[in-house]
Amino acid sequence: MQAIRSSQHVFINGNEIYYEEYKQPYSAPTFILIHGFLSSSFSFRKLIPLLANDSHVISIDLPPFGKSGKSLQYEYSYRNIAKSIFELLDGLATNERFAVGHSMGGQIVLNMLHQRPDFIKKAILLSSSGYIPRAKPLHIFFSHLPFLHHYVKFYLHKTGVLGNLKVVVHDQTLIDDTMVAGYSEPFDDPQIFRALTRLLRHREGDLSSAMLRTIETPCLLIYGQYDRVVPVKIGKRLAHDLPAAQLVAFENVGHLLPEEAPEKVYREIMQFISDK
Repeated sequence: MQAIRSSQHVFINGNEIYYEEYKQPYSAPTFILIHGFLSSSFSFRKLIPLLANDSHVISIDLPPFGKSGKSLQYEYSYRNIAKSIFELLDGLATNERFAVGHSMGGQIVLNMLHQRPDFIKKAILLSSSGYIPRAKPLHIFFSHLPFLHHYVKFYLHKTGVLGNLKVVVHDQTLIDDTMVAGYSEPFDDPQIFRALTRLLRHREGDLSSAMLRTIETPCLLIYGQYDRVVPVKIGKRLAHDLPAAQLVAFENVGHLLPEEAPEKVYREIMQFISDK
């Protein structure tokens, strides 16, 4: 059945959060979609229609990305971003909840599982990052310099969106004008570069092995064999540390799983949530 789509900005925890919602006219399980670094809800554009056929879908733009706010008063730590997502979701009507996180979004989902173990029934981590330490003290010091955002802008523009897509997508024929435009949009607001310096400063590092071992929520880990950003070995390590995890690796796929293999991802998700 066709889902009813809506989008909204809400002011939460000192920042604006943009989300898209696809609701069914009947009670249905809820999928919460969390994108990765330098991305937005756009990265789920091929997965959303599949999930929204018979599920309630909420896709969130993480601050400072996409259409969400880029406040310079906000704390851009993973813990605080997860807290903001909880505040958003607590205000929405949701049923049985499943979280899907891609890349950095997988680490946000793991923070959610760590903070509120009973909130998410199962989690799906797509090319999830892991074991990245906090920035070095010298880099954190530099993040306070008033001109650093100019360097961040220069660094990101050096390779450009097309260059970055060529790194994250294995099958280069998938890259077209629509994809380039969609991944360029988060940079339309120049304030993002100042906010990114705060993310560098506030990001506390990924959850430690000891913290991961306390997460008992069932997790499905999906990785691409040709991922040049977060290799499969990270997935294997996460699968070892998470008590209730299973790992799947796709052949001939890179880092951008929701774009490169949406149907395969969808089938794995449906099988995973149906397993008792």
